[in-house]
Amino acid sequence: MKNERQARILEIVSRFEVQTQEEITELLQSEGFKVTQATVSRDLKDLKLTKNMTSTGLYRYSVSRGHDHMGMVKLNNAMLESIISVNYSMNNVVIKTFPGLAQAVASSVDALNIDSILGCVAGDDTIIVVTLDEESSAEISEKIKELMKTY
Repeated sequence: MKNERQARILEIVSRFEVQTQEEITELLQSEGFKVTQATVSRDLKDLKLTKNMTSTGLYRYSVSRGHDHMGMVKLNNAMLESIISVNYSMNNVVIKTFPGLAQAVASSVDALNIDSILGCVAGDDTIIVVTLDEESSAEISEKIKELMKTY
């Protein structure tokens, strides 16, 4: 349940401009999660989410973009546990997830801020990551597989 909740939090902050833990708590509760503000606070800390100023001068939660180097990047444990398989073909990486978690995982992949990733497209349980070239696809695919083995 924790992994699903944290995946949903990542999806919420990537789709909405949430400013408070209470807003996140209410959104989770409206989706059937039995969660308190204290639990959300711990999840935000685990996920290393930060508050950043928007163009309107308000602060909102967002995924930290401080991890820029591929060799040191670690996807969040909850995201790694959501992945079923990773494969690549040509300049595409295909990531299969448990149903309903692809968008949250894709958001985490986007947050890696890797120059060789051109973009991600996520459905319900499948993500296509478009890269600059086949070599980049192979590297990214293998790195995600390595990270999955550590968890």
